[in-house]
Amino acid sequence: MTDIHTGPGSRELLLVAETVAREKAIEKDQVLEAMEQAIQKAGRSKYGYEHDIRATIDRKTGEITLMRCREVVETIENPFTQLNLEEAQALDPNLKVGDVITEVLPPIDFGRVAAQTAKQVIFQKVRDAERQRQYLEYKDRNGDIVSGIVKRIEFGNVFIELGRAEALLRRDEMIPRENFRVGDRVRAYIYDVREEPRGAQIFVSRTRPEFMAKLFMQEVPEIYDGVIEIKSVARDPGSRAKIAVTTSDPSIDPVGSCVGMRGSRVQAVVSELQGEKIDIIPWSSNPATFVVNALAPAEVAKVVVDEDSQRIDVVVPDEQLSLAIGRRGQNVRLASLLSGWKIDILTEAQESERRSEEVKLRSQLFVEVLDVDEMIAHLLVGEGFTKVEEVAYIDLDELATIEGFDRDLASELQNRAKTYLEAQERHLTKRLKELKVAQDLKSLEGLDLDIIVILAEKGIKKLDELADLAGDELIELLPPDRLSEEQANNIIMTARAHWFKTEENQIES
Repeated sequence: MTDIHTGPGSRELLLVAETVAREKAIEKDQVLEAMEQAIQKAGRSKYGYEHDIRATIDRKTGEITLMRCREVVETIENPFTQLNLEEAQALDPNLKVGDVITEVLPPIDFGRVAAQTAKQVIFQKVRDAERQRQYLEYKDRNGDIVSGIVKRIEFGNVFIELGRAEALLRRDEMIPRENFRVGDRVRAYIYDVREEPRGAQIFVSRTRPEFMAKLFMQEVPEIYDGVIEIKSVARDPGSRAKIAVTTSDPSIDPVGSCVGMRGSRVQAVVSELQGEKIDIIPWSSNPATFVVNALAPAEVAKVVVDEDSQRIDVVVPDEQLSLAIGRRGQNVRLASLLSGWKIDILTEAQESERRSEEVKLRSQLFVEVLDVDEMIAHLLVGEGFTKVEEVAYIDLDELATIEGFDRDLASELQNRAKTYLEAQERHLTKRLKELKVAQDLKSLEGLDLDIIVILAEKGIKKLDELADLAGDELIELLPPDRLSEEQANNIIMTARAHWFKTEENQIES
């Protein structure tokens, strides 16, 4: 940077400021502010650091004004930066407490050391302004794809030059077996921008599902225009991926549009992702249909949906089992990620065996609890009854319509079911007293007595102790399939509700 002179009308400063601002793509005023701070520092070095020395540069002429400031106070604590009201009014009768008196100082000549210090201050301020500009430029660009040149590689991490900014592509965000060399052009997805002391940190990825979605948006105009919507993406980076698409326009084939003429569109994405195989799936609001589509190319014989546990049992012919599961479970894992459902793959033989076992267990439950023979128990299971509660509280007329039942038998079964449930409730209530469970836990909405007893036996006896758990921790404390993940999370959030009310009351008070 050119040496700085402090004489009046030093347009040289303005020229320097313009040059630096242009080179660094920052505002000229930011450069001039940095110069003012450098001159202030030099002024304090000459007149004493205890003084409040300030400098201004005229934005039109470049003239530098150096001044000493003192505040008018009633009681002086620092004689270098303050003066009392009496002294101030001797200078100007109109002054009052709180006013600031400025005293213009003669221009200073920068010595070699002072000039070098001033330059360092200016350069530092310019760097800070440049870093702030980079952060502001990229902070709202999360989710964008950027392209840049590999600048350097350190410990497997790739630093990418993005014009005036630099992005970091970490090793774990790179596609496996992907190698870059300095000078290579790279495209990646911005997933985080942070403001750090050393400047804006831009983190990019090539493995995230969003990267693939954005690539399809660039290759398929119908996606960019919003005619086709990407519902979800699941990836095993560098190996295989599935993407679910849909459209509200019945005249458009969303899958065909994404594939393109002779596969040109999807091939462009495949090439960018190092040959990653991509299955384009038609999305459906029906989870069973969607899962069947997601498991392609495997053929599905039957689907059983359990909405409470967000699980789908998929039955396939024996010869389709390995295709449905995929190599190392890849196909079913990606289908599960794509759909958001837990998927169990069964052969027809396994499904038949499982159903037989379930029928046997449920029949045994009704035989023991309702004190009936196996035929009646099988009839109940065959009609879809799985719990004693369902028998106890179903409409009596509906229960009586089961083939082989009459109203008297239905009434007797219902009475036995209710008697059993009442006995269970008395037993559980007694057990809660023995375990000394807190009232706030017993009265929590959505928590059955049997669950409270199980929790209490494992040391969870108060509402706050339950609230401290995570949803998956609650599931682990209970018998398998007793609660779905969604049910467990809802219970935990209900248990924590009083925390938020307490915080709101504290804020209001």
